[in-house]
Amino acid sequence: MTYSAETVPAPGAAEENPSASKCWSCAAPLRAGELFCAACGRIQSLAAEANYFEVFALPRKLRLDAAALEREFYRLSRRLHPDVYARASQQEQESSLANSSLLNDAYRTLKDPVKRTEYLLKLEGIVSPDEGGAKKDDRVPADLLEEVFELNMQLDEMRMTRQMGEDDAQLEKDLLAAKENFDGQFKSTGAALERLWDKWDAGIDTGDEASKQSARDEMAALLDRRRYIRNLVTRVNEALGL
Repeated sequence: MTYSAETVPAPGAAEENPSASKCWSCAAPLRAGELFCAACGRIQSLAAEANYFEVFALPRKLRLDAAALEREFYRLSRRLHPDVYARASQQEQESSLANSSLLNDAYRTLKDPVKRTEYLLKLEGIVSPDEGGAKKDDRVPADLLEEVFELNMQLDEMRMTRQMGEDDAQLEKDLLAAKENFDGQFKSTGAALERLWDKWDAGIDTGDEASKQSARDEMAALLDRRRYIRNLVTRVNEALGL
């Protein structure tokens, strides 16, 4: 709901829209996700699903200044501290607590490269299985078919060996080598992801929707691959008791 000048709620009235266009107190224009009115300084009530980029007044880009993000987080945290609102209205006290929680969630998400990417994709309509999205099938990436086939054989052999109460030093060595291989592939997805950040951000700068869509789809596919490899590493760790 967007309020007109005639329907601005009285001080203390709850505002439910995270991108409301006017301050509840002075009716000054607000940007989406603004925690405090720039005109009167009053705290605004934002919904829990407010856009994390907007909370920090950031564009939907994936490269960001981590140090600047941290400084802004602590600056806003101090302004939102409940002690500041000890004598304020009930709504402002509640907004202080709710916005502090929102700010913490936003900071934890945006400071983490993978979580930041997943969040951007969520805003673009692609929700990861880790965030409650539809589960992907377990088809092996084509370039990993041979390696995964060999790994499955080794894991089956390890289970049978353990069931018989025996140890196989060579098999353990082979599984450790497989783990090192997949650990390396897992880490390499980070560099690949950053290259796609640049492609996405360039699309934002130029307004190139085709480039943005391509980057979005490639990031989603890469994160699926990353989750698949992570699961392989987990299986090897479990087999080796690591």
